Amino acid sequence: MQHPNARLTPRGRRELVRLVEEDGLTFAAAAAAANVARSTAWLWVTRWRRARAEERQDLRCLRDRSSRPRRMPRLMPALEQGRILCARRHTGWGPRLIAGRLGHPHSSVWKVLRRHGCSRAPRPAREAPRRYEWPCPGDLVHMDVSRYARFGRPGHARTGDRTTTAAEKRAGVGYAYAHAMVDDHSRLAYVELLPDERAASVSAFTRRALAFFARHGIRVSRVMTDG
Repeated sequence: MQHPNARLTPRGRRELVRLVEEDGLTFAAAAAAANVARSTAWLWVTRWRRARAEERQDLRCLRDRSSRPRRMPRLMPALEQGRILCARRHTGWGPRLIAGRLGHPHSSVWKVLRRHGCSRAPRPAREAPRRYEWPCPGDLVHMDVSRYARFGRPGHARTGDRTTTAAEKRAGVGYAYAHAMVDDHSRLAYVELLPDERAASVSAFTRRALAFFARHGIRVSRVMTDG
């Protein structure tokens, strides 16, 4: 799919036509101005001249045409295509099994399925998300820990420098751990950035988080965590 503001999409072709039809330039001069070949200028100006008024109004005559031929004498008859599609719907088989059953080449069966949008099995429908929310603040609080890598200096995305010394590799700056507790009903959250996620740190964080919710009038009844 072409970008609508590219050089020779319908807008660019309309400008090329304007150079010839309105400004009076020759095909060679218009092609040079648009940085295209002379044959390209001749093609689009000819299509513009042969187009009807409604085709010119919406630039339909300047759009790319399908490369599919108008006549396909060797196309499989509609009845045989219908048999292939029927076998696909009733059995769910792929092109090879259908080809063996109906006696057509595998490639022909695949083309028929692709032409009708049946070359891939439909994806199963997704279940509706199961959402829940406890009725009162404090009924359930979610607790989680996320790990974030530390760094000693800005990375190459900012500096453009990808070099790393052996000392920097051995330094091992380490990680920081974001401990968070979120109330299910009110979405009030308490977060701390701690150097580890050991039992002592988690216990101390939990006491401080419960005190934080208490100061906001929320008495926690349940805590849910994946730890």
